[in-house]
Amino acid sequence: MIRRRPPAEIAAAARCDGPVSTQPHVPVLLDEVVESLRLDGGLAVDGTFGAGGYTRALLAADPTLQVIAIDRDPQAIANGQTLVGEAGGRLRLVPGRFGDLDALLGEAGEAKADRVVLDIGVSSMQLDAPERGFSFRNDGPLDMRMGNDGPSAADIVNEADETVLADIIYHYGEERRSRAVARTIHEARRRGRIETTAQLAELVASVVWSEPGSHIHPATRTFQGLRIAVNDELGELVRALHAAERVLAPGGRLAVVTFHSLEDRIVKQFFAARSGRSAQGSRHLPGGQTETIRSFRLVTKGPVLPGEAETARNPRARSAKLRAAERTESETPEPLAALHALASLPEAARGGHRR
Repeated sequence: MIRRRPPAEIAAAARCDGPVSTQPHVPVLLDEVVESLRLDGGLAVDGTFGAGGYTRALLAADPTLQVIAIDRDPQAIANGQTLVGEAGGRLRLVPGRFGDLDALLGEAGEAKADRVVLDIGVSSMQLDAPERGFSFRNDGPLDMRMGNDGPSAADIVNEADETVLADIIYHYGEERRSRAVARTIHEARRRGRIETTAQLAELVASVVWSEPGSHIHPATRTFQGLRIAVNDELGELVRALHAAERVLAPGGRLAVVTFHSLEDRIVKQFFAARSGRSAQGSRHLPGGQTETIRSFRLVTKGPVLPGEAETARNPRARSAKLRAAERTESETPEPLAALHALASLPEAARGGHRR
């Protein structure tokens, strides 16, 4: 008989300070993710490997499971090699973007997967490394790239049109004073390039003020908006949801953990459309289309939230939400074109809309 370890034991194994990373990282909603996937052998894909928390939990929960883990961050792939050795041939690490997980799976010689898990957003390892430029807690270069390719945050801050910069900060960062921030940045960069996180945070703090009693730094939303733009995080999420839909075998399960409303809205609307809950189109999907093919059935009827004990242990879990669904036997529908609108800057904003 195969012994499947209890959730508490799985969580302890996944949360231990192993050699995967020298940076502290605590996977969120770990027990709930494992439970929602209902593991039973086969192949699982961890589309966002990070420090390996979910991968470690999957391997520990089901000794018959094979795992392919994906990450665009070269450091995450390098740090994960020890876990590959520990897994005894059950883990393959693949560098790449999780939006391309179907293509990456094919390149690994696999046509279908039985489980897919996605943990969206930036990892604690990245936030806690000043040289990566994701956070203003410690001064560092204004980079924010999860991989080593493409424009950095410094490139956008110093080169983007003021209107586009305001749109990024407003739409992706949900910063109400985006125009003031963009104007301040535009004026400052005339005097010289803005190269560090401390420089940018100081500029933002000069025009954005914290709410009384709030512990949120005034630059938090601006940094979020830039990070999302640099890494095309919402576009990657939309592509990953459709890619998971293509690779999951009937009965396979998809679990997605999000950390802010922009991400959760995309996942919520994808599952609603694919489960038939928005068959006549959703008011949240611009030009919402009628979707008759039900490619998923919901496993979680609403978002699963962390409990008080978890948020007390890990404050970064406060905003986390888990949604999960099971692949039906239906054919794969055409991608939801309207969903991409939720991941893009609004055309109205580009056309001169002001906040």
